[in-house]
Amino acid sequence: MIGTLNKTRVIGVDICLDVTTLAIIDLRGNILAKSSIPTYKYPEINGFVTALSEAILTISEQNGGYESIRSVGVSSPSANFRTGAIENPPNLPWKGRIPLAAMLRDRLGLAVALANNAYATGMGEYVFGSAHGMKSFLIVTLGLGMGSCLFINGRAYRGANGFAGEIGHTCYKPGGRLCGCGKRGCLETYTADKGILMTAAEVMAETDIYSPMRQDEKLTLDRVISLCNEGDELAVETMRRTGRILGVGLANYASIVNPEAIIFAGPIVQAGDRLIEPAKQAFDEHVFHNIAGKVKFLVPTLDEKERDVLGASALAWLVKEYSLFTD
Repeated sequence: MIGTLNKTRVIGVDICLDVTTLAIIDLRGNILAKSSIPTYKYPEINGFVTALSEAILTISEQNGGYESIRSVGVSSPSANFRTGAIENPPNLPWKGRIPLAAMLRDRLGLAVALANNAYATGMGEYVFGSAHGMKSFLIVTLGLGMGSCLFINGRAYRGANGFAGEIGHTCYKPGGRLCGCGKRGCLETYTADKGILMTAAEVMAETDIYSPMRQDEKLTLDRVISLCNEGDELAVETMRRTGRILGVGLANYASIVNPEAIIFAGPIVQAGDRLIEPAKQAFDEHVFHNIAGKVKFLVPTLDEKERDVLGASALAWLVKEYSLFTD
């Protein structure tokens, strides 16, 4: 048997609604190999776990052997690091409580750590990216949903039950838009994918000004961002309104926790200053006055896909080692 000292690699897994990315990563954070499976093709969790386990076995055997793998770290929306389960995910196809870490451990015979994608993103930025050297900061993820992870004195704060950081499900507007969690007015219904498209529809309904957005049978966030970056007036206004709402929500958060910086991640960041500048303006207008002007707004320095599997790999190094294949 190969002993633990020879286990110099881990597997990082990043679960997204469309695709799940996995990579082999060594002690220095080098990505040695990458692969992926289509998440959306597996509406049943058992089928997904089978496909992911097979992909992990395949990539391991093709790159140095399964025996060189120490552990697995998994990043997923609605995941709880304390329980190792995905719990009631509003945007994934699987419902209820899914003990994914235990399911993968049983299939693979290796230790598995599971955490919320915002936490894994934060770990990636803290260890390898724009948060390197910081002690107190916020990671805010913006995509199909909105999440965050608060780092205090260099450690992620998870809360009593492991659900700290769910800023997307704080109430921005009582009785507002219906959220996937079942409640109304959640911040992510205004700042995440579907919410931005709803704002775009509202902007177009308020005016007769021409916009290429009107020609799309099914408008997408990528299209809105692209038109915004091209200077389309209505797309720019959509992002301005989104940024203002985002800034107000973050001002409430920062007034309580006083972070050094807020780091934004996710596809919406591609809108750049069209989103970030109105967000920062609204933030400074509404945050506690002694904090205004002192919190940095940053975007990631790492490639998004690489960062997220690197963050997941950091989870793998943290988990206590377990293997059926060692003495």
